Amino acid sequence: MSTHLPDSTPPAAAGFDFEAGEVLLFDKALTWTSFDVVRKVKNTLRIKKIGHAGTLDPLATGLLILCTGKKTKQIDLIQAQEKEYTGTFRLGQTTPSFDLETPVDAELPYEHLTEAELRAATAQFVGLIQQTPPLFSAVKVNGERAYEVARRGEEAEIKSKQIEIKAFELTRIALPEVDFRVVCSKGTYIRSLARDFGAALGSGAHLTKLVRTRIGEYRLEDALNMEQLQALAPPRPAGLENARPRSERGGRPRPPRAGLEYYAAQQAAAAEQTAPDQDSSASNS
Repeated sequence: MSTHLPDSTPPAAAGFDFEAGEVLLFDKALTWTSFDVVRKVKNTLRIKKIGHAGTLDPLATGLLILCTGKKTKQIDLIQAQEKEYTGTFRLGQTTPSFDLETPVDAELPYEHLTEAELRAATAQFVGLIQQTPPLFSAVKVNGERAYEVARRGEEAEIKSKQIEIKAFELTRIALPEVDFRVVCSKGTYIRSLARDFGAALGSGAHLTKLVRTRIGEYRLEDALNMEQLQALAPPRPAGLENARPRSERGGRPRPPRAGLEYYAAQQAAAAEQTAPDQDSSASNS
């Protein structure tokens, strides 16, 4: 069973049997890791055996497939299916991580690019191609994750691999931004596509938004959000009905997770700039 739970459907009527095995579609929020989702679902639904069928970066949102119970045997099969993504590239700037995790390290001209040139540049990336994963990725390098090497400021050689991009189309052009839709094979890094697309144009580029919309026949529109997920939680044991989950208890706010410090600082600065000036509001009242 892998169906969307309508807002009006009571949990008891949903018919889920997580211990026996379910394929659960989840809409991952921004900054959550795939492991965050697995842990949250495991604790909320009190499931013993659960895993995800394909990592989604913290700065990406969208479809994350979770398998429970005996359905964990299907993880490899689901991971092997084609993926669909939508998102945004920002031309004229590059970053070491190829996305918003790290600061801009180079600025290049982009204003001269025409719509025809942009659309023509996508063709070279369709089909079987060689792609080099980002250094800021979970690829193993000498026994450790590449992102651990990158965050120490060190370099490492990342081997390229063959992937397949079945569709790469631009859905909106508003320079310096371009929106896209990509259908690709397992193992494709959209951040690397941003780097390579920018290099082909001579303008540089990095990824500023990414949404996974489909894995095989599983679609984002059928996914559960966190509120719907929590509605599936089994009743709490007697005497603990009113106990709040640890995540809702008070305490000091957690610092940004490793690797997202720069992104968190940029978001905080942007929020501060857009917040209304309370002092001026008070003086005008």
